[in-house]
Amino acid sequence: MNMIELKEVKTKAELKEFIGFPSKLYADCPYYVPSLYIDEAEALNPKKNAAFEYCEARPMLAYKDGVLAGRICGILNHAYNQKWGKHRVRFNRWDVIDDIEVTRALINDIEKWGKSKGADEITGPIGFCDMDKQGLLVEGFEEMDLFITTYNYPYYAQHLEQLGFKKDADWVEMQIKMPEKLDERIVKVSEGIMRKLKLRRLEINSVKDAFPYVNQIFDLLNEAYADLYGVVPLNEGQVEFYKNQFKVILNPKFVSVVLNEQDEVVGFGIAAPSMAEASIKSKGRLFPLGWYRILHSIRKNDTLELLLVAVKKEYQNKGVNSILITDIYKNAVEFGIKLAETGPELELNEQVQAQWKRFETRKHKRRRCYVKAIED
Repeated sequence: MNMIELKEVKTKAELKEFIGFPSKLYADCPYYVPSLYIDEAEALNPKKNAAFEYCEARPMLAYKDGVLAGRICGILNHAYNQKWGKHRVRFNRWDVIDDIEVTRALINDIEKWGKSKGADEITGPIGFCDMDKQGLLVEGFEEMDLFITTYNYPYYAQHLEQLGFKKDADWVEMQIKMPEKLDERIVKVSEGIMRKLKLRRLEINSVKDAFPYVNQIFDLLNEAYADLYGVVPLNEGQVEFYKNQFKVILNPKFVSVVLNEQDEVVGFGIAAPSMAEASIKSKGRLFPLGWYRILHSIRKNDTLELLLVAVKKEYQNKGVNSILITDIYKNAVEFGIKLAETGPELELNEQVQAQWKRFETRKHKRRRCYVKAIED
């Protein structure tokens, strides 16, 4: 008889197993991109991840006949439940062999834990906050993963649906073919909007040039994303973490900040040369050569990953998005970028998807967040 044993992650050795399991599961998969080990370790450490101010977590390992066969992390996001009037327990960092019984055991454990703390629904994959990787891949299994997303095999969705999970939200992703030269008409339209709205660009020759506006940028991020699926505001500790992270990974050519006459940030766009290949070659490790490969990828690359775009509500639908995208794409063409990846965009967010209509695009991936009632 097959025996499935569950173990809560409590030791460094167990944490190492937890973080390392996906790389073993996908060792022969050409589309998988590992997360950085240090990022995962910090995300699961209450002393390092400020989201633990409003979250609880339960990382679990599953063994089948003594062999590691799956993992999952349950999350109670109290800020989300309070904001949206829900009683949900989340799960993410779920990886498993193709065995429905292992999935059942992991999901049942998180359901039981969530129910003991008042949850009546389970939802996922979704992380601590909107900056985490989220959504289960349901289309695009033969497409290369991004550094900012996760890959999974097709059977993952089959497991969840067999257990009664239903779609709660979908994200779509597009790949954009960069033109050899940006259409001058797009540039002229962008400049016309700038003049009409009396806006100006922040000159960014170094990431340090944006430092005086960083707090405004994150305030705008919280404001612009407030009504999006699953979102709760980033707290001060999280803002500080992402500020420090962006200092390292950002290339100033792919940061656009637009200001009004009062020197207020009314919109910003952030993209980054893809670190996917660097992470694959380094197997998610910074040492001994991981840092070098990541820094090299920032300086020389032909693929761009779009990270964040936000516009103040009173300036939305006035063309500010096109200014941000034009600025980034103009530099991307000069940099030698061939392809840009939008990353996940909510399928119902037609306003965001419409900003790519002037470019040659390919909708190539879909991700899904599932939900299920927890039975009495």
